[in-house]
Amino acid sequence: MRGLWKEQAAFTGSVSSQVATGNNCKVKKRSRHPPTSSNQLEAPEHSHSPSQEMLLHRSRATEAQQDDKFANILDVVGEFGTFQRKLVGLTFIPNILLAFFMFADIFTFTAQKPYCNTSWILAVDPNLSEAQQLNLTLPREPNGSFQTCLMYLPVAWDLESIIQFGLNHTESCQDGWIYPETKKRSLVNEFDLVCGKDRDTEGVQTMFTAGLLIGSLIFGFVSDKLGRYATILMSLLGLTIFGFGAAFVNTFHQYLFFRFGVSQALVCYAISSVCLATEWLIGQHRAHAIILEHCFFSVGVMYLTGLAYTLPHWRLLFLVGGAPVFPLISYIWIVPESPRWLLMKGKLEKAKQVLCYAASVNRKVIPLSLLDKLQLPGKKVTKASVLDFYNNTHLRKVTLMMGCVWFAVGYSYFTLSLKLKDLGVNIHFTQVVPGIMEVPARLCCIFLLEQIGRKWSLFATLCHGCLMCFLVLILPSELKSMIVLMVVLGEFSLAASVSVFFIYTAELLPTVLRATGLGLVSLAWASGAISSLVISHQKLTLLPIFLCWVSAALALFFCTLLPETQGQALPDNLEHCFLQTRNMAEDPLTEDVVLMDGTAEVRNRTIRNSTILKADSDIPSNASCQDASLQGGGKDTDPRND
Repeated sequence: MRGLWKEQAAFTGSVSSQVATGNNCKVKKRSRHPPTSSNQLEAPEHSHSPSQEMLLHRSRATEAQQDDKFANILDVVGEFGTFQRKLVGLTFIPNILLAFFMFADIFTFTAQKPYCNTSWILAVDPNLSEAQQLNLTLPREPNGSFQTCLMYLPVAWDLESIIQFGLNHTESCQDGWIYPETKKRSLVNEFDLVCGKDRDTEGVQTMFTAGLLIGSLIFGFVSDKLGRYATILMSLLGLTIFGFGAAFVNTFHQYLFFRFGVSQALVCYAISSVCLATEWLIGQHRAHAIILEHCFFSVGVMYLTGLAYTLPHWRLLFLVGGAPVFPLISYIWIVPESPRWLLMKGKLEKAKQVLCYAASVNRKVIPLSLLDKLQLPGKKVTKASVLDFYNNTHLRKVTLMMGCVWFAVGYSYFTLSLKLKDLGVNIHFTQVVPGIMEVPARLCCIFLLEQIGRKWSLFATLCHGCLMCFLVLILPSELKSMIVLMVVLGEFSLAASVSVFFIYTAELLPTVLRATGLGLVSLAWASGAISSLVISHQKLTLLPIFLCWVSAALALFFCTLLPETQGQALPDNLEHCFLQTRNMAEDPLTEDVVLMDGTAEVRNRTIRNSTILKADSDIPSNASCQDASLQGGGKDTDPRND
């Protein structure tokens, strides 16, 4: 044992001498400048070079990762091995279906031109053609076209009298409607949602958004209580019943109920899948996985558009488009539970089993010393509840700030979509072009996140998206081409901001309340969507502009107040969350002290000390995860079956 300590001391001394030598070299190079007096140190110039700031950020990230024992274990398991790639791949099909079921109403409520059913005249002469029937029984508009919601009152005359004298008395449609110019079967002509009943189509959007509101509130809480695995299966079951099952409804009210149910399943999966990816992956792989997951959401929009263009019936659209939900039944056996969530719930042995199973898939070995460092959470962690979002200052601030940001994103996105619809643009164009543009928009987030971090990436994308929304609202409708371009560019930026938002929010919130927090801020997104729908039906022209400007200004202001999370340890409980916030709040002061007192020396000393402490903690054991495998943790079987 003494030999080990001597070797460590010798190694530490050699490292220190090398660092000192390097520092001396740097000092000699800088000797051309005059020495700095003590008075000058009291008022230093804040000339932070990008290289110094990047090195400081990396040193803090290294310290944070060394303190995060769970991240160390995941690093040994494999940052992005076979297990993690399979986990990310499992999100592809569900996200395609999420987009399909979310935007299906756009193609099931296509505009129809109805005419009153006047088949009563066929009793007078059954040989009349459809054109003759309409010409004799329907009144005309001043421009010569047939009126859609009025018909002539039936009379007991023969055909010659009707042709000679004509019909004069009109009334509303009594025997339903016909759609002679329609080639596809939609919900409009299935349930006759015309001539006063067309307002029911607005109820579909209201019910769907209400489902998003309720689902965000309920299933975020359920995910933190029952786990990510259970809520993902619940969401997939909801997609099967309420998504695919919508093809078999018999009444319009049944369809409303099914849309209400599927919207809750959508938000349930969106929250749970982001939490699962956040808690299984580390570093840049976490952001890349969530961005790739959202790219397949955009693929789902194009998938829906292609099916809607080719299939002639709305029921076939749900049957064919929703069929891929059935292979997802296999997720019962292949989706893993989050080990971080298991640990926070006191299920230490199950967390170890899941980690060892992932290591076996990646063909890695976890040292037993690392597994032994995992400890059960304290009482404060197990008692975490939704009330902590009110009692805890950090959670309250983060939730309110991100909620404001999410409201601005939801309001701006829906405002752009409704504006494009009001311009009379082809519905296939309004879905395909933004869907294609959103894929590179989300991929661009990878570059932004690596260069400027989470906070400023969200600020930049949100700023550009809200600016486009503001320009769309103030431009005159005569500039149709310019407005369409602004809408596409705005949706491009807002799609990127959505991906950054999910990554950023998931890293700000602790594991014990991560899903609940995502659900609460999703309430703000649904509120923004509802506000956009309500205001769009009003005749007020200044209110949409005012709300867009105010929400964007507040959201951008709050973005600047949030702490950066890139390279920071993922908080698991409320105590970690508080420490992370305090450390981030001290960043400006820390940078000034470091730059005043020798940046390289302090940074190297910090990294060297943390390395020594790390080596001290890892010396006692060289055992491997093979011993843990003997306890049932390293078997190539699904640990949930134990």
